[in-house]
Amino acid sequence: LPGFYLSSEINGIYTYDLRFKKPNEGDYISISAAHSIEHLLATAYRNSEYAENVIYFGPMGCRTGFYLLLKDIKKEKAKKLTVEAINNALKENSVPGSKKIQCGNYRSHNLKKAKQELINYLKILKE
Repeated sequence: LPGFYLSSEINGIYTYDLRFKKPNEGDYISISAAHSIEHLLATAYRNSEYAENVIYFGPMGCRTGFYLLLKDIKKEKAKKLTVEAINNALKENSVPGSKKIQCGNYRSHNLKKAKQELINYLKILKE
């Protein structure tokens, strides 16, 4: 089900699954929205007070969510950080790093759809 899950912990590296959609149900994040979410949240995580603990943030190939790898940040703190990152991302008026010189597929972004997916996920996190 959609939610925030600890997938694994190895030597202080925590892998979290940010599951936006229920797998294999036909409802997936559009490619352009997922791409924009990747830029928005990666930027928000890397600009947070825990920037030095962020190892990776990126999309699941199945387009149902994202992976977040953090060093020495347990689940409750990671979930709180994710809520803060989403709230910061929702304040953006453009997709960070989406200019041709910065992005390998700069035409494939959709800020409006990305924000809607983030709003929907935020509701899931607050349940």
